[in-house]
Amino acid sequence: MVAPAVSPRESPPQEPEPAAGWAPTWALGRAVLLTGLLLIAGVLLGRVDLVVLAAPFAIGTAYALRRRPTALPQVWISADEGHLVEGGELTGTVTVGNPDLLDYDVAVVRSRVSPWLRVERATIAGATAASGTGSATAPSVAERPFVTAVPRAAAVDLELTGTALRWGRHPIGPAGARAAAAHGLLVSRAVIAEPSRLRVYPKTEPFDAVEAMPRAAGLVGAHHSRRPGEGGELAGVRVFAPGDRLRRIDWRVSLRARQLHVAATLSDRDAEVVVLLDVLAEAGRSGGVAGAASVLDTTVRAAAAIAEHYLHRGDRVSMLEYGPAARRLRPATGRRQYLTVLEWLLEVRAESSPHEPYDQVFGPQLLSADALVVVLTPLLDERSAQMLARLARSGRFVVAVDTLPADLTPPKDRGWAEVAYRLWRLDRDTMIGQLREHGVPVVPWAGAGSLDQVLRDVARLATAPRVNNR
Repeated sequence: MVAPAVSPRESPPQEPEPAAGWAPTWALGRAVLLTGLLLIAGVLLGRVDLVVLAAPFAIGTAYALRRRPTALPQVWISADEGHLVEGGELTGTVTVGNPDLLDYDVAVVRSRVSPWLRVERATIAGATAASGTGSATAPSVAERPFVTAVPRAAAVDLELTGTALRWGRHPIGPAGARAAAAHGLLVSRAVIAEPSRLRVYPKTEPFDAVEAMPRAAGLVGAHHSRRPGEGGELAGVRVFAPGDRLRRIDWRVSLRARQLHVAATLSDRDAEVVVLLDVLAEAGRSGGVAGAASVLDTTVRAAAAIAEHYLHRGDRVSMLEYGPAARRLRPATGRRQYLTVLEWLLEVRAESSPHEPYDQVFGPQLLSADALVVVLTPLLDERSAQMLARLARSGRFVVAVDTLPADLTPPKDRGWAEVAYRLWRLDRDTMIGQLREHGVPVVPWAGAGSLDQVLRDVARLATAPRVNNR
């Protein structure tokens, strides 16, 4: 018989070559070296027993290498996309997959985790590891190496559970994995997966404020205005006019006056609230949700609480950054705006700048004259006080909220640090007094009811008649 000819374009099937990412292990080197030494010694010394002793090593190595891996392991990182608030339980997964047609004898998985994500439990293929109670900066249990076998065309998950200690975008990863195959004779190079960012929203501190607003300028809302319209606040009784609704007729007054009269009401309108974040300076050390709060922590949590309160009442809320980035969030209402505010707050960073950010942030077209401007500032920079004074002189309704931690203490191990701290405190108190003389109320942030008295005073000043001094 004559074998059929093979076309030059067609090549006979060959054994697949191992991928470039696989390398021999020390075990393969030792097996080859030991087999070679026994064979050479048996031939030179004429001893058959040495050849017989080398046979199991040679046969075992050849059997293990009869099929070699062709694909590297794959690694994915996934994080829970739910509404995670600081102090809540986080869930993340590091997955190692085997796309090859051979089983991985062993795979070693290791992942880095942000220090603000305290992983308390990590489980993979039935094996569990737990971390002790440590500080926020303690090494996470997820950073320990985990070992598991991965069958062919399958994947194994490393599930991470723990607690989110602070707001922000925190990475889970990068994660790496290495696999061994062919009975441990071949090992792959490390495969690295890019980190996945976990969004942790700030915890909204309890906050509530009175209904008093300096000036409600919208069309509808929950604040009483001085303009007549369809509302719940009684403004008086007047004579019936074309266009008045019949349900507004006051029959008692109409029968007594022998002419139709209607009850006049004031319209309920919404207001615009501008939350301005001073990010020129940072002070204090953040301890997470259960520890001490830095200036940035207090600023972000207070901004989230104020925005949630006014958006829940139907007001329009916008956000501004007083800093080099000069970020701005347009005013809007509703739950969608609240979620947008939370996303916007995740990008807040304290950053000093030698330049004056006033011209970049404020302009006559950016801040409404009827808006209530709530400035969250630690008053650590003189430019912040100047900005507050300019806003007050321009006719804006400004309320300054002091976000400096009350327990801020100077370092004890430096000679003149305590004296300098006292002088700085006196200078800062003088600055606050000057701001109050300019008509800018300064109140410390204390959660619920922090702005009640200040809002009443601002609303009373806004509704007071203006006196022209000639």
